[in-house]
Amino acid sequence: MKANGKFRADEKAVSPVIGVILMVAITVILAAIIAAFVFGMAPPAMAPQASIRGTAITDPSGNTTHNVIKLEHQGGEEIPLTSASIRVIVNGTAVQNLPASGKLTAGESCYIWLSDGEYHLREYKENVGPDASLPEAGKTATVKIIDVVSEQLIADISIKG
Repeated sequence: MKANGKFRADEKAVSPVIGVILMVAITVILAAIIAAFVFGMAPPAMAPQASIRGTAITDPSGNTTHNVIKLEHQGGEEIPLTSASIRVIVNGTAVQNLPASGKLTAGESCYIWLSDGEYHLREYKENVGPDASLPEAGKTATVKIIDVVSEQLIADISIKG
């Protein structure tokens, strides 16, 4: 601009260049945000939703009079009974002896007992044969069932002997 306030005919404004740069920047940022949502944000894994009830009963195989924990599936999704799928913790100790295959569906039961210092979990059809009462008479046993994939709690049960 000249001192007399008139523009020269060859002067061009800078605003179209800045406008194009801003539009390209906004497009790149939006593309990055959309890509993050589409490719990087899978829904979190969910644990099976089920209602589990625990009770202390006499050994179902009839071999002894010791208590055994009976877990009854009262409704909801089926729970796989393998070490690759769930982790069962009794009184702070993990059950190491889970079945190689199997599942717990609504209306079915499984049993936890103590034998040779280790906890076992099996279906009713298998021989239980515990050597110690679980839970002990007058005491409470705590059973937690955790989904391995999602690390979410499926059940947290207190059972009085």
